[in-house]
Amino acid sequence: MAMFDLPIDQLRLYRPELVEPDDFDAFWRATLSAAAQHDPAPEYTPYDALLPRVHVHDVRFSGYGGERVAGWFLTPADVAGPLPCVVQFIGYGGGRGRPHEWLLWPSAGYAVLVMDSRGQGDGDTCDLPGSNTPQHSGLLTRGVLDPEQYYYRRLFTDAVQAVDVAAAHPDVDATRIIVAGASQGGGIAQAVAGLHARVRAALIDVPFLTHFRRATEINDAHPYQELADICATNRDRIEQVFETLGYFDGVHFAARATAPALYSVALMDAVCPPSTVFAAYNHYAGPKELRIWPYNGHDGGATFQPPIQLRWLRDLLAA
Repeated sequence: MAMFDLPIDQLRLYRPELVEPDDFDAFWRATLSAAAQHDPAPEYTPYDALLPRVHVHDVRFSGYGGERVAGWFLTPADVAGPLPCVVQFIGYGGGRGRPHEWLLWPSAGYAVLVMDSRGQGDGDTCDLPGSNTPQHSGLLTRGVLDPEQYYYRRLFTDAVQAVDVAAAHPDVDATRIIVAGASQGGGIAQAVAGLHARVRAALIDVPFLTHFRRATEINDAHPYQELADICATNRDRIEQVFETLGYFDGVHFAARATAPALYSVALMDAVCPPSTVFAAYNHYAGPKELRIWPYNGHDGGATFQPPIQLRWLRDLLAA
């Protein structure tokens, strides 16, 4: 994939006008207020992952609608708390995976809470009550004609609850909560940074769920193609689709986020086009830095990004 989006000098200045619903803030206040009526009631069950240097727990807590959300909670066995905690979100179609996949943070002295994505992965967390059948694609359009019913209303609410669950754990320093993720996970982290005042820092890599209309207009790769497909088959409801998406657009959350953020973008990313990332980054209201990967696609910085994040967090949290 060659560079297909705007030239880099234009990307650095790309800051589209915010076109958001008038009741954006009221919608999210009401959503999160309703969620707060449910006690997260986290349950931590020790899990033998054959990793003696790491304490591993299977986590279950109440998210949107009081529905139980699965996760992993890992802490280093030889580091005393309270610890900074990374709340980790997952890419589209994926789930919480296995504990050994999340050793980076405990090996660096952090706690990590890995949140499962409802209806995705291996079905540990269901989206529709009464069903634990996972779904790999199609979730981007589930309920997209109504913001009250849209899938990401539920998933973003789960993510906000996950921050509260992490902050309440006795091994966690509630003043040092970091949200992190790539692709869909980056989009979730970006949303939570705009919704939750407790977030101390955000690691937002090649974020999905951002600047939806432009993404569908210049990009024919999945998952954004799901939105183009539903617009193609519902020709008379295109504006209704984008009215709903206005409540979930990462650009709007970025404009409300104040925690320091480290972004990354790849200039050959055909999945999450670079202009969509720059749109959010340039609107981000808090302190921010951006790592640009000129010759990479949706893998972004891959294994080169974590050392940059570790150094950035070390300096930020020590300040």
